[in-house]
Amino acid sequence: MKAIWEETKAAIKLSIPNHCFRMWIEPLKMIKCNEDSIALSSHNFFSKKRVLDNYGTLIESELKRVAGKEYRLSIEVAKTKTHSRPNADDNFQLQLPNINVVPRNGRLMRKDFTFDHFVVGGNNDFAYSASLSLASRKKSIQNSLFLLSKTGMGKSHLSQAIGNYILSEYPSERLYYMTAEDFSNEMIHAFRHDSINKFKAKYRNQCDVLLLEDVHYLSGKERTQIELALTLDTLFESGKKIIFSSCCLPAEIPKLNDKLRSRLSCSLISNIDPPDFRTRVRILQKKAKHNGHKLPEDVIHYLADELTEDVRQLESGLIGVTAKSSLLGTPIDLMLAESVVKNIVRHRENITKDAIKKLVCKYYSISIADIVSSSRKQSIVRPRQIAIYLSRRYTDSPLQTIGRSFNRYHATALHSIGAVERGLKENGPMQKQVEFLCRRLESGKF
Repeated sequence: MKAIWEETKAAIKLSIPNHCFRMWIEPLKMIKCNEDSIALSSHNFFSKKRVLDNYGTLIESELKRVAGKEYRLSIEVAKTKTHSRPNADDNFQLQLPNINVVPRNGRLMRKDFTFDHFVVGGNNDFAYSASLSLASRKKSIQNSLFLLSKTGMGKSHLSQAIGNYILSEYPSERLYYMTAEDFSNEMIHAFRHDSINKFKAKYRNQCDVLLLEDVHYLSGKERTQIELALTLDTLFESGKKIIFSSCCLPAEIPKLNDKLRSRLSCSLISNIDPPDFRTRVRILQKKAKHNGHKLPEDVIHYLADELTEDVRQLESGLIGVTAKSSLLGTPIDLMLAESVVKNIVRHRENITKDAIKKLVCKYYSISIADIVSSSRKQSIVRPRQIAIYLSRRYTDSPLQTIGRSFNRYHATALHSIGAVERGLKENGPMQKQVEFLCRRLESGKF
């Protein structure tokens, strides 16, 4: 019967993506078989549920084809002790992923940000392979990884996929997931409350995996950089795993001390480029299936052809099409897709930094001289930050050029973009103001 199971696995390998096979099917072992049922073993409950939900029908179908008869499939969790430290609870069980995954410290991780849900293409295959290798501890070249891409390309997805995988396979690991700004704020809080030694011990002695997003926001934060560099020294020497993400190479992050820059540069740097047409099609197909939507093939190809900037823009198009169809009670067709896309696609050739300045100044009732001045009045600073953010979003100009356009340094432009991005997450007045300005720019009314 083992020969039948091996033949079944070989057939499954040909029908699903290779990375899915390696992660979910290859580790399965046959433990018993009788006349009408077969039992396989899995590492943990998370893997068991994922295999049954996504591949159970396929496994039963291939078994029937290979063996010539039907078998009822069951999966048992292997009765092995978890990777635990002394005095850990041997009966520890990871909860099924029906809520967002909570690391031992830091931010929530999205349950759907897994390797299984990540669409691999020529634009990201190296980053994906490096991430999976580091998470699974198979053929890992080194213990630190630097994920590099523009916003909306999937670096946060891969970063959290590493975290989700490690927590499922090695539940006793002490994993911290946070942004560089979180780290900085926590350190400042520790200094103010005379608990800096506790803070140092936490990251240097009680952390097995550190997921640190948006490290470019450390620009100019000298004290945080010193502390982080010392922490990284300890983690590197202890063989701990560290995953960074950023939209800038370490060498391009301004006002970064040499020691920290060197530490970041020692990581395996994996770039994520914009997806090509075939990958965009697969992303739309996968996200539509995951959300229970059925889109005609011509609509998917149209969206993939028109929405070329990043994964978030693809998601926006998919959500727009399905939502409009549901609200209006009309079928999803090319005409509906075109009506959605025209409100998303940016006419970059018409949107310039000067056009953005004029629109922002008119909206906030300030002058062009005000927005490029050295004034630190809040009534000037906020519009200036938003104009810099929009310039980064709607033009291809590098940060240095955008900064000079507003009489600001590269680091200041980066800080402005970060301030607006944080404001957008708060779902407050700034979000509504930025959304209004975006609509004006995208409609050509500027």
